[in-house]
Amino acid sequence: MAPRHSVQSRGGLAPCACRSADTVPSTACGMSHRAPPSRSSNRSRGNPFRRPISDAEVVNLAQQPNVSSAAGQSRVRGHVCMIAYTDYAGDARVRREAETLAAHAFRVRCLTTKNGGAPKHFTLDGVDVQELGIRKYRGKSTRAYVSSYLQFLAAAAVTCVRLMARGELDVVHAHNIPDFLVFAGLVPRLAGRKVVLDVHDSVPETFAAKFSSRSLVRKALFLEERLSALIAHRVICVNHPQRETLVARGIPDSKTFISMNVPDPRIFNHVDIKPHTPEPGRLSLVYHGTMAHRLGVDLLIRAVACLKEQIPGLRLHLWGHGDDLPALQMLARDLNLRDQVLFNPRGYALEALPGHLRAMDLGVVGNRRSAACDLMLPVKLLEYVSLGIPAVAPRLKTIQHYFGEEMVTYYEPESVQSLADAVVRLHSDPKLRGSQAVAARDFLTRYGWERQGEELVTMYQTLVES
Repeated sequence: MAPRHSVQSRGGLAPCACRSADTVPSTACGMSHRAPPSRSSNRSRGNPFRRPISDAEVVNLAQQPNVSSAAGQSRVRGHVCMIAYTDYAGDARVRREAETLAAHAFRVRCLTTKNGGAPKHFTLDGVDVQELGIRKYRGKSTRAYVSSYLQFLAAAAVTCVRLMARGELDVVHAHNIPDFLVFAGLVPRLAGRKVVLDVHDSVPETFAAKFSSRSLVRKALFLEERLSALIAHRVICVNHPQRETLVARGIPDSKTFISMNVPDPRIFNHVDIKPHTPEPGRLSLVYHGTMAHRLGVDLLIRAVACLKEQIPGLRLHLWGHGDDLPALQMLARDLNLRDQVLFNPRGYALEALPGHLRAMDLGVVGNRRSAACDLMLPVKLLEYVSLGIPAVAPRLKTIQHYFGEEMVTYYEPESVQSLADAVVRLHSDPKLRGSQAVAARDFLTRYGWERQGEELVTMYQTLVES
């Protein structure tokens, strides 16, 4: 029987709903039950595949054991307060790390932005989730972002001090963006508690790609990064190239630890790969995630315009939303691609996503060349690989670090013609599609969450005991 969870709001305490196709899936791996091997940079930015938890319910589609009760019956290894400017139910990385620690006898509380009206306080998969009274800002105003970040930081800092006063705080674990959320742990650090900075995305590069590359702003962000890392005992990176970049900027290598943003092996089960053969005369491409210019979604649309005569049955499925969605929809209309480019702004619940992806023939990644994209290992690429879907990706630093020529089909970044040629090459060669899907599984074997989750727990145990 699935465990029941509860949610605290102004309306009182209510039991969760039972499993349903329209509810939020659990996205983290409880390490007490090992899944088949599985093995990406980014926090889920406005991820459309996870729906918010309502005031009336907290759900758990993965039907994990109630790890909180199991942890409560054994010795508590330590009290962890995670801080993340995100919707907890929709952030796979934050949940996976929090729930893995909770499954190994750590008491974990996660402070997040509020999702809806009154802030909620609920338990999900053994993690105590406390929404602070700040809603996550989505938009293009730098000033509004900074204001929202600072309000969230202040609320988190006060909460950390209160937890420490009650004897319920050993480690403060701050997930960026922004890096300076780690300063919520400044007072606890001065009192002898441990502090962890989890770098989902490198802030200077990400800010430059989204807002401005002005020298003065970049210098300020480099300083913010250095100061944030300075007060942290450990700095978690999402991949090896990102760690190399941070170390080159002065962060001690001995402080760093890698926890990659790999797919949940219980949901994206690569052992159950079923090869998909395109129907004659048809080809279904898929991109799922944030609709943004910096991620090259417009390049995918333009490539379809180049290929629609050559491959009459070509369809590009775009699942997700983002600030640039209206502009992308207009581009598709202007190029007369209403029948070839199919938008689904709502996306799919995460647990249902693999089934929809398996109906696709090729997965495509459109990232432009930039300092930020060079440090990304897109989660969508890893999900395609997990399901045995051949992938087309740009030649960017971090992707090439993990994937050889035999594992994905590369194209030159920002070249629509090169992208179109890569699609044609895979479409016309069934053997290449099959061999590529098999070869790419090496990544999953080497970098699965089973191994990385164990390493995270070991790192935490060492940190607490020190």
